[in-house]
Amino acid sequence: MSSPSTLPVVTDPINTNTNGSSRPESHATTSSTKLSSNEIEGLREQRKQKTNFFRQAITQTPDFPQPGILFEDIFPIFTSPPHHEALIEAYELQIKELQGGPPDVIVGLDARGFLIGPTLALRARCKFVPVRKAGKLPGKLETVTYEKEYGADTFAMQTDSIKPGDKVLVVDDLIATGGSAAAAGQLVKKCGGQLLAYIFIIELTALSGRGKLGDVPVYTLIESQA
Repeated sequence: MSSPSTLPVVTDPINTNTNGSSRPESHATTSSTKLSSNEIEGLREQRKQKTNFFRQAITQTPDFPQPGILFEDIFPIFTSPPHHEALIEAYELQIKELQGGPPDVIVGLDARGFLIGPTLALRARCKFVPVRKAGKLPGKLETVTYEKEYGADTFAMQTDSIKPGDKVLVVDDLIATGGSAAAAGQLVKKCGGQLLAYIFIIELTALSGRGKLGDVPVYTLIESQA
């Protein structure tokens, strides 16, 4: 994960979804349609506090992986249980604001999405489904090829992992150009799922990646102004 910027600042979410849900509430999720404006404001303040705490664990390495790049390393978060817990709780607080109700499925992108998605799914009492690179999954698959900076790559998802009508939340660590997230969204739709939202730890705003994600709500805990 890399960025040519200084350490990002916290951003508030934009966009909303208005679909309701009859699904029972879980530890991690409550539809914001049931929350007052004061309750939502309280959730956002808690989320900012959690984010300001876990971001202290993010380290920066200049000129990696190449000159001129400032690498923001999230892995120290996972070596510190308090920071790790704060990260997961910040995601949970963001999920509570979703107006579309709690997810039926959390999808994590290969590979850092696997660090976040399973824990969130366990707390939300919903399914976790991985999006993997080509050749990594057995069985019947849906695939999408997307463009990267230096060529193309292919994502795959097991066809029966998402049921028609499932409400799906896509999580990853970073949104840059948005190509991989958009590909994951296409896979969800191919399987018949309903995209609820995307949530990322960091957004590199200069790359305008959220523009590739259509009208689906996009939330980021931290943004880089680069």
